[in-house]
Parts: sequence; C-alpha cells; structure tokens
Amino acid sequence: MSDPKKEEIDIAAAQPTPSASSHEWGTVPRYPYDRHLTHGRNGLLHERRRAFRIFREFIRGYRAFHSIGPCATVFGSARFQEDHKYYRLARQAGTRLARAGFVVMTGGGPGVMEAANRGAQEAGGLSVGCNIELPREEQHNAYLDRWVEFRYFFVRKVMLIKYSYAFFGLPGGFGTMDEIFEVATLIQTGKIDPFPCVLMGTAYWRPLIDFIQESMLAEGTISEDENLPILLTDDFEEAIDFAVRGAEENLGRGKLEPI
Repeated sequence: MSDPKKEEIDIAAAQPTPSASSHEWGTVPRYPYDRHLTHGRNGLLHERRRAFRIFREFIRGYRAFHSIGPCATVFGSARFQEDHKYYRLARQAGTRLARAGFVVMTGGGPGVMEAANRGAQEAGGLSVGCNIELPREEQHNAYLDRWVEFRYFFVRKVMLIKYSYAFFGLPGGFGTMDEIFEVATLIQTGKIDPFPCVLMGTAYWRPLIDFIQESMLAEGTISEDENLPILLTDDFEEAIDFAVRGAEENLGRGKLEPI
C-alpha cells in the first residue's frame, strides 16, 4: 500500500513534444496546447475537449489539497542554487512557516521553491507543490510530500492561492512578479480576503516598493486607501508574526497549531 502522505497526481493525457520557435530573447520551446488555448478560434470540438482537460486539472488539484491544513505559499525563482543566499533564505522561511503551523506550498520546482519545501520537511511540517509542465527548469523537487503537475498556468495559480492564508515573495523573475501581483490584485479588488503578503530580500524588492509608493501613487493609478497587507522585511520574527496574525484573522476557526 502506498504511503498516504505521498501522493503524485499525474496528467493522464499524452505529453506533446514541445516545438522550438525563434524568439528575440533566444530559442523558446513552446507547448502546442498552451498556444492553442489563447490563439483565437479553434474548432468547437477541440475547445470542448480542452475545457474538459482544464476541468480535470481543477479536480486533481481539489482532490490533492482539499484535506490539508492552512497553507502559506512561497513564491520565488527556480534558478538559485543551494549555495545562493536566497536559497538559504527560502529554506529558513520554509522551516519557520512549518514550525508556525502552516503547510508550506510552492510551485514545486527547484531554486527558492525547493528550498522552502526542504525547510518545511526538515522542520517536520507538510510540504506540497503545484508543479507546471515546462520544457526546462521545472521538474518537481525532491522535498514534496504531495504534489500535482499542471499543464496550464492559470489553473496552477488558482491552486497556489486557493488554499493559502499567507504569501511569501522571495526574489524571482517574471513568474514570481506575476504571482505576487496576482495576489495583490485579488486583494485590491476584494476577490480574496486581505491575507498577509511578506516580501523577503529587501535589497531586491526595495526598488519595486519605491516605484509603487512614489510613481503609482503619484500618478493616481492606485490610491492610499488601497491598503494592501504587504510587509517588506528580512527579519524572520517580524515576518512570521505578521503572517500568523494575518492568517488567524482570516481563518475563522481558531489559531494555527505550531509544531
């Protein structure tokens, strides 16, 4: 009998072979099913089949994560190696979050994601991941107790947000920025509760925070009453306290249970 704590949910459909396409930033392998989703009109039969595949991905995510406790999702780059300062920062973040009573959720890949999952396991906490099929970089890491592999980014992002009561952003690239601003937009528009968002790696994030506070506010693209619960810090005590207090305010069913 398989270990109930270890669960891998595989994509049942056949894996298409990515095709390489020339791009001004280099050669970028592309997956046909992703491109077809946003490529204008396709045959209705194909669209219906795709909708059913998307529905199945949601069901796999619901099945895998429905029974886990409150999560804290950690975002960050897949490209940092074990000896990098941000890998070490993420590993410690995973440990601290697990000890505070969170299930640590990541995108399931290497770099910051691996480090956070690793720290959670080392603390004796539950470590889960929402991996994405990509032609490079992202194979699921070795520190996951449970994971799901997704084809579509938007399904994956729903899962990364749906079960989480706190969000930690560590240094990363376009994907990390996309995820952090997705959370900020959902909070700003009232689509999710004002869960705490912590940005760690202050030297990395400071220019972005300055841009938000000085340029966006000055031009009126955001307003001061849109008080998003974002904390910029490298202090773990401050970060974890902020995350726990904010999560417990939104849990509606008591306190987290520290390890």
